[in-house]
Amino acid sequence: MLGLRLARGAHPLVLLRRLLVALAASGVGFLLLCTLGFAVAHPEQPEESLVRLLWCAVPLAAAVQFAVAVARSDPATRPRDGLDAAGFGPVQLSLLAAASTAAACLAGSGAALLVYLELRGDLGGTPFSGAAAHLLDANAGLPWGAALTLLGLLPALAAGACVVLLRPRKERTSSAPKHAGPGAAEAARPEPRPVYAGLPWGVAVIATGLALEAYVGHAPAPEPGALLALPGREGAASPGLLGGWLLACAGLVLAGPGLTHWCGALLATGRPGAVRLLAGRILQDAATRIGRPLGVLCAVASGTLAAVELYGAAWEHSGPRPFGPLTGLGAAVVMACVTATAITAALEARQTRGETTTALLRLGIPLSLLRGAAAVRTCAMLAVLTPLTWAVAELAALPLTR
Repeated sequence: MLGLRLARGAHPLVLLRRLLVALAASGVGFLLLCTLGFAVAHPEQPEESLVRLLWCAVPLAAAVQFAVAVARSDPATRPRDGLDAAGFGPVQLSLLAAASTAAACLAGSGAALLVYLELRGDLGGTPFSGAAAHLLDANAGLPWGAALTLLGLLPALAAGACVVLLRPRKERTSSAPKHAGPGAAEAARPEPRPVYAGLPWGVAVIATGLALEAYVGHAPAPEPGALLALPGREGAASPGLLGGWLLACAGLVLAGPGLTHWCGALLATGRPGAVRLLAGRILQDAATRIGRPLGVLCAVASGTLAAVELYGAAWEHSGPRPFGPLTGLGAAVVMACVTATAITAALEARQTRGETTTALLRLGIPLSLLRGAAAVRTCAMLAVLTPLTWAVAELAALPLTR
């Protein structure tokens, strides 16, 4: 009931984010139902059904990340004096955020089930009944237990992630002796880990993934009909190639906060003006909050470019090979989720520095200076991340297109 009351008084932008979470959940649920329908209609192809199910894990992870980002930016999940007095502390608010996220995902999963049954022709008497019966294998019955289990997977994972990631953090206590003064206790307290510490690890993981692809790319291709068959290659792709590809994408995710921090540091070097100094300091301060979503976005963009290169080679050598509607739907869900997550993180970072912005405006800083700083930040991140994403995509796709 409290969640419903908070939803009624929420800002329209917050309601729009929850609607987007429901839409993402409906897309993932539809893909899972399509995979289940194919597995039931083609029991003689268990390997292909397994591959389809494994590829659904990528949209599922993207949707969970987006749901957690929306729950974190929701003002209703932040501690308030009135709610704290009523017994709703940080732990209860994290549970409330998990329940709201699960409700939005359940609504999307229910909509996906209705659309799936409508396109299969199981509802009957509706305008689009049976419009995609052949594509969705309507000749085979749908096991309701498995269908409900798959549809409940995303709400359960999203709610669990919200409980784990939004729980209150306990501050580290000092290990100084009892007889020591406050200065010793302050000195014994460990310093926070710098946000750019993950940049060397990210670069190392990217280099490892690309080296693994280059090494495995010279090995003979597996036999045709293998589990990891990909277009553009004779036979199939070895697990080492896909493992190197995934390592390169994971390296981009690890390097995201560090790249964001050093972009801000470079902007503030030398003798910067007011616009460049403000843009650099804001990037350094928001590196932890927006760096990881930007890294995920770069990783997905890199994988998309590599896939386009891969299918382009297939079209040149063996004729047209269309992606297919379900493949396009999965790619659209992933790109939409990671892009919306990055935008949500940027809006959350803007909300956290609202008091600073208000103080600057009170000091007489013109609004055009703040807009110029935002434009400089955007251009700097695009100038750094775009070439890096393109280079990783090209190097990752090079062994696959041979």
